[in-house]
Amino acid sequence: MRILETYILRRVFQMFLTALMPVLGIIWTTQALQRVNLVTDTGQSIGAFLTLATLILPTVIPLVLPFAIVIGITQTLGTMNNDSELTVIEAAGGRRSLILRPILWLAVAVSALSFAVDNYVEPMVRQQVRQMIATANADLISTVVQENTFRRIADDLYIQIGGRRGGVLTEIFVADSRDPNVEFIYYAREGAIDENSSALVMKDGEVHRKLPDGGVSIIKFDSYAFDLTELTQKTGTATLRAQDRDLAYLLHPDPEDSNYQKRPQTYTAELHRRLTEWSYPLIFALIGLVVASDARSHREARLHPTGSALIFAFLFRWMTFYAANGAEDSQIFVPLMYLIPIVTTALCVIQLRSNKRLTMPKTVSGMASETITRVRGLLGGKQVPR
Repeated sequence: MRILETYILRRVFQMFLTALMPVLGIIWTTQALQRVNLVTDTGQSIGAFLTLATLILPTVIPLVLPFAIVIGITQTLGTMNNDSELTVIEAAGGRRSLILRPILWLAVAVSALSFAVDNYVEPMVRQQVRQMIATANADLISTVVQENTFRRIADDLYIQIGGRRGGVLTEIFVADSRDPNVEFIYYAREGAIDENSSALVMKDGEVHRKLPDGGVSIIKFDSYAFDLTELTQKTGTATLRAQDRDLAYLLHPDPEDSNYQKRPQTYTAELHRRLTEWSYPLIFALIGLVVASDARSHREARLHPTGSALIFAFLFRWMTFYAANGAEDSQIFVPLMYLIPIVTTALCVIQLRSNKRLTMPKTVSGMASETITRVRGLLGGKQVPR
């Protein structure tokens, strides 16, 4: 029997990896492309973008693992059923536990991996990503002063530099519309950024001040310091949120943390999400086993096991997302975050222990059977009686 368990475990694991890699690659690519503006807007190198893309990968893994394992289980067991392997195991007196045991061990291992990534690896790389973006935005103050460039260094703030003579900048243009009540446009023959990157000192220029009513005033100046202190401090410091903290911090958050003071409930919701989400691979594995672990006749009308399992999996995931999002605003949703996984697990265990097949209602089964018969008739070029 150990040989058979090893055989099932190997096939499920191979299908699990086959399902994991493409989905992980697609989602990772999508998330990485959303950060491509780090290169285009801040003048960072392609190496910085590749480093950022690599750091994003651990944040995607916990989302993909549960769906990969349910696909791996249902695809493997569905294929074994079509090849009559499940029927042979059942006819030879093999217990259902022979199929369940290796798959559940794999699910436990995947859940442990999900716990480690979600609580330790992901918070660490999230902090590195935020600090990397913050540093890139801070460096933007110096990268904008490149010859013949027009850069956005903040929302509604643009700077263009015409040329460079050593540390002196020439033909400076600044458009600042951050204040909705007034818009400023600065022109200067030359200027320079001070040593602390706290101000852009412009000389021999003028500033155009435009009011909402359309009135424009023009003031010429010999020297003008455009303040960059607030911008430098804002972009140079990474703001860490609840999802960026590790499990130890969530258990004992710093009361002096400004972000915690503003939204303490998000830290509570994130803590309980970490304590429940790691179990999702195991729960998804139970769902897959309920749907596909028994031998079925080829004539029996039913959805493909993978389709049936994914319907239940998406329903479960939607309910947990709803509870987790609600917990960020109200303490009432916190017990629901535990109740949904516990009830789902209990229902799956009861179904597996009863050794009963999960069947569709007769009405639905009859409609499915009739639909399949009609489709087969149409594909075969036969007239289907009505």
